[in-house]
Amino acid sequence: MSQPLRLCLVFHNHQPVGNFDGVIEQAYQDSYKPFLDVFALYPSLKIGLHTSGCLMDWLVVHHPEYVERLARLAAAGRIEIIGGSYQEAILPMLPRRDRVGQIKHYSQWLESRFGVKVRGMWVPERVWEQSLVADIATAGIQYTILDDFHFKNTGLLDSHLHGYQVTEDEGQIIAVFPGSEKLRYTIPFAEPRDTIDYLGQIAHDHPGAVVVFGDDGEKFGTWPDTKKHVYEDGWLRRFFDALVANQNWIKVTTLGETIDNVPPVGKIFLPDSSYREMTEWALPADQIVEYERVKHELEHDHRWPIIHRFVRGGFWRNFKVKYPESDEMYTRMLMVSNRLHSAQEAGQDRELLEAARAELYRGQCNCSYWHGAFGGIYLPHLRNAVYNHLIAAENLLDKAAERGDEWIETNVADFNLDGRHEVFLANDRLATLISPHRGGQMYELDVRSICHNLLATLTRRPEAYHRKVLAGAQDGGQNVASIHDRVVFKQPGLERRVQYDTYQRKSLLDHFFDQDARLDNVITGAAPERGDFLIGVYDARTRRNPDRHQVQMVRSGNAWGVPLKITKGVTLEAGNNTLEIAYLIEGLPPGRMFHFGVEFNFAGLPAGADDRFFHDGHHNRLGQLGRQLDVTELRSLGLTDEWLGIDVGLESSLPTNFWTYPIETVSQSEGGFELVHQSVVVIPHWHIQGDSAGRWSVTLQLSVDTSLAESRMEKATIAVMR
Repeated sequence: MSQPLRLCLVFHNHQPVGNFDGVIEQAYQDSYKPFLDVFALYPSLKIGLHTSGCLMDWLVVHHPEYVERLARLAAAGRIEIIGGSYQEAILPMLPRRDRVGQIKHYSQWLESRFGVKVRGMWVPERVWEQSLVADIATAGIQYTILDDFHFKNTGLLDSHLHGYQVTEDEGQIIAVFPGSEKLRYTIPFAEPRDTIDYLGQIAHDHPGAVVVFGDDGEKFGTWPDTKKHVYEDGWLRRFFDALVANQNWIKVTTLGETIDNVPPVGKIFLPDSSYREMTEWALPADQIVEYERVKHELEHDHRWPIIHRFVRGGFWRNFKVKYPESDEMYTRMLMVSNRLHSAQEAGQDRELLEAARAELYRGQCNCSYWHGAFGGIYLPHLRNAVYNHLIAAENLLDKAAERGDEWIETNVADFNLDGRHEVFLANDRLATLISPHRGGQMYELDVRSICHNLLATLTRRPEAYHRKVLAGAQDGGQNVASIHDRVVFKQPGLERRVQYDTYQRKSLLDHFFDQDARLDNVITGAAPERGDFLIGVYDARTRRNPDRHQVQMVRSGNAWGVPLKITKGVTLEAGNNTLEIAYLIEGLPPGRMFHFGVEFNFAGLPAGADDRFFHDGHHNRLGQLGRQLDVTELRSLGLTDEWLGIDVGLESSLPTNFWTYPIETVSQSEGGFELVHQSVVVIPHWHIQGDSAGRWSVTLQLSVDTSLAESRMEKATIAVMR
């Protein structure tokens, strides 16, 4: 053919911040290394490769030989190195200064390491808003790749999508390539011949066309069953053989070479979108069900091909509504970013601020902020990693501000951007965020010494895929399917473990139970709530002494229709690792008994190991942290995680009954449906009566001891110094 078809293959390799070393190593052995082994055998082929900065950082430490190999292939012109957001952050989620900073920092790193000019970038999860154009151009990027879905949402047809277009914002332009959804599903799941035939039809109808494939490198070995399919059964060799055999009309090239040799086909402005599946996942669960029902009804209608291009789902930012825990991470990230910006403006220590910026960028990694076919926000270790880096950034900012060894502060503002004020109470050891208008709950508790948020919890809520779980569907796994089509159960009986919460699983949650309420009913949600304090609005005020601050919250409500008033105070002292939590209940009728409890949730303390256990005030072990406990007349209960090096204690001024049980979710990941431990519930509860004035009170000491973790840090520091 006189005008060959240009095929640009762009592979995106990524592992999230906080993922386990063993998981990343397996992906390296199953995908990244064997892919290059096969690719090296085809010197006439060229590809584009984006490796996220978080994965690249890991590779530099664990497999520097792979990084050197990439450098040689880049120098030889075989691989175009594609840049992007350094820590794979969703760009619309970031302040503009961080968008530009993430992209620039990674381009600089890649150019220094590989000696090549970075001209193109990978847009994380292809989450696009038109205002990104100016920021991407400001960061020095000339072109990127999105999905053809973005282009079709403007009304373009397939016949319009065989070249790149330019787009503009604030007078700056970049080029955008449409990645083929068709190829995302045929590569590597269909036989190579199917892809060649598809390209042949395009070449026949559109001489000189440009066709782009852009998708995850993990599809080539890491996704379930693909290692055997791609390598052992020889799919990748057969695919590359087919490309070489058809080089007389298929020119396998790069995005950069295409930009340099082919003019744009036009100008376009793209709507806010992502790839098709992402827009579906962003919908509320009930709307996903409705979307799938309507789609199923219409997809066999002869008009569906015409209608389909006008259909799209939700908006990525609404993951922060669908999952309030995502919004909590997001708004916490903004707090850190804003503080870093202010520190820069004040001219604080540049070296410390750059270290804080690196931690902030890691805390912006996208994977735990949403959920689709992968575990995402349902994976506790990913949420923990986000908070770990954000708290580490805060610690560095404290050091840059020269705050000293012991200090305390209280601030009141709309920290979570919901139109109401929250309270930030912090000292040199702990930091907590309290929401008076949501039951006076404590929704974050940072342990600064180990950079751990004990309230990185997750509430159990309906998911569209729970229909499959509740139906007990099974899949034989005989065929290699796209990850979006698999139905695999990683544990038996998951349909019996699906349960939903009616409130967020946080702490300082105030319950009134029936007198005869039992633990099993509380666990299943069958114990009715008899008061209106759980999610009711509390009035708040703060008290500040030089070394001691208090948040006091008051609500007049009722339990069993009886008017009651609850006052609860949270007190913290400088240099102290204990929160004092005091409750006063007023208006209790003479002679009447009430059953009152305060719920705490503790995250990042997983079950299933003997070094993670409950204990009483005498350090007698009471079982692993996943155990259901129903104990009476204790003054204290502790939770120890020796691996993390932390002991969390609750000590009461009165003899106390304690209920404990785990919160577990049934969620979807690339491997199938699985049960995931999210938090440990601890509920101290009392059968109470008022005194002669109708009053009852209790004081709880919530202490956090990290001496074990800190001693390990000291030993590690000494070992490094030696």
